[in-house]
Amino acid sequence: MQTEYQEYYVPHQSYYPIVASVALFCLAFGAGSIMTAAENGGDFGMILLFVGFLLLFFIIISWFSTVAAESRLGLYSPQMDKSFRWGMGWFISSEVMFFAAFFGALFYIRVLAVPWLAGEGEKGVSHLLWEGFVNQWPLMTTPDPSLFKGPEQIVDPWHIPLLNTILLISSSLTLTFSHKALKLNNRTATSLWLALTVVLGATFLYYQVIEYHEAYTELGLTLASGVYGSTFFILTGFHGLHVTIGTIMLLCILVRVLEGEFSGDKHFGFEAVAWYWHFVDVVWVGLFIFVYIL
Repeated sequence: MQTEYQEYYVPHQSYYPIVASVALFCLAFGAGSIMTAAENGGDFGMILLFVGFLLLFFIIISWFSTVAAESRLGLYSPQMDKSFRWGMGWFISSEVMFFAAFFGALFYIRVLAVPWLAGEGEKGVSHLLWEGFVNQWPLMTTPDPSLFKGPEQIVDPWHIPLLNTILLISSSLTLTFSHKALKLNNRTATSLWLALTVVLGATFLYYQVIEYHEAYTELGLTLASGVYGSTFFILTGFHGLHVTIGTIMLLCILVRVLEGEFSGDKHFGFEAVAWYWHFVDVVWVGLFIFVYIL
């Protein structure tokens, strides 16, 4: 038992956790300031959001570099490998609960709250919002459009959303091919499939930006477009953030593959990012069904 403890690598003191906490605080506070639209909150929120993104990208790149350097030095024992696997498993579990909360809110609004406000069901309170309110999703009308304007149209699921679904599902396949090639120690095939995965992820983000621009400029769909606009942008926006982080992670792993740091029997760094990417893809399938289609 004593021998195992001595072989377990304990990293030196690091400022990365503190900086990561500051980055997450800036992201959360900045996004909250923008959404609440308080006085001067928009500009201040954008600054905080930008600082948060910069710090987050710095942490991802720096922390990955440190972990890669420790791995190259042979500091990780089998016990450390097990710790990494447990840690990644718990991290993805927390992400599952994160998205489950927002999907739960969407379910509550659509299935329970809106019908109740329209006077349906045992808890229904007719005309609680305004005279003539009806149960429909998305909510397209408002009592006073001059003060609060609903969306003019909804996003067509069979246009950009369908294309993005194909892109992400394809990226899961290419990542799986890359993983299989890595197990066979075929670095060329591993690099090519992984590079294609990165391109597919970046293409997804490109089309999501186009979709957001169309929603704001052509469809009248914004964060201020009632509960439909807020749930739409929160769910798809947080997913887009995860795709952005995942694409950066895949790019870091691609660099390590090109440098020959992984072998067929020792490549947990690759596996951890693959787990994360497949999780992000599954979340998008849920978004495509419950946000865009149903």
